Amino acid sequence: MLAPPDPKDLRLLAEHAARETGRLLLQHAERGLRGLDTKSTATDMVSDADREAEELLQAILLEARPLDGLLGEEGAGVEGVTGLRWVVDPLDGTTNFVFGYPQWAVSVAVEDDQGPLAGAIFDPSRGELFSAHRKGGATLDGRRIHVRATTELGQALVATGFGYASKRRAAQAEQVARVIGSIRDIRRGGAAAIDLAWVACGRLDGYWETGLNPWDWSAGSLLVVEAGGRWSCAPGPLGADQAVAACPGVYEHLSALVA
Repeated sequence: MLAPPDPKDLRLLAEHAARETGRLLLQHAERGLRGLDTKSTATDMVSDADREAEELLQAILLEARPLDGLLGEEGAGVEGVTGLRWVVDPLDGTTNFVFGYPQWAVSVAVEDDQGPLAGAIFDPSRGELFSAHRKGGATLDGRRIHVRATTELGQALVATGFGYASKRRAAQAEQVARVIGSIRDIRRGGAAAIDLAWVACGRLDGYWETGLNPWDWSAGSLLVVEAGGRWSCAPGPLGADQAVAACPGVYEHLSALVA
């Protein structure tokens, strides 16, 4: 029987794959968009950049770990035999990318039967690399990061996001209207992976969003937990799973508020 891989090695592979994919996306950004199309709704966009980025991620990861499984946002699906599965979002924040708004990232995680084991999020616009592995802490460009020590919800800076379906967006807007009077302020960046990374490094006190997929949160949730924060993704009030991440001092209050 093969020995289980060292989570540190998986983390290094996730970092490498995220960086290389980020470089490819920057090249696409410089030469202009091609093959722009839509997916679930007219506002849910995908481009050749997304597809080529996922192809590159798959090639890098499966060359190094050919027996692992893989799940990608743009349709990549490989059944593995090792008990490990890579969960990747080659371009989180496609709308931002299309509009030239510098808030998009590459998210790469590997999961076992207990959940995320190692992962990395690369923000090409800022050149920032976040990574973590289970029980190994979280880092930003190699420096250890921690969530904030905020304990009062009224002082918390919180982020959220919106879905692509108009009915859900309307319901999420109503939820924001109920929340905003109880916190310091709300930010809406448009890339769940970055929001989670920013909770982990203390740029945000908390984050919540309804309707995320595993590739949106797998790496980011690990970052939050390894940076000392709390995380959950469970059935929520808007008819879909609702993710909540925050520093420990406001997690329970934020969870109750958005429920």
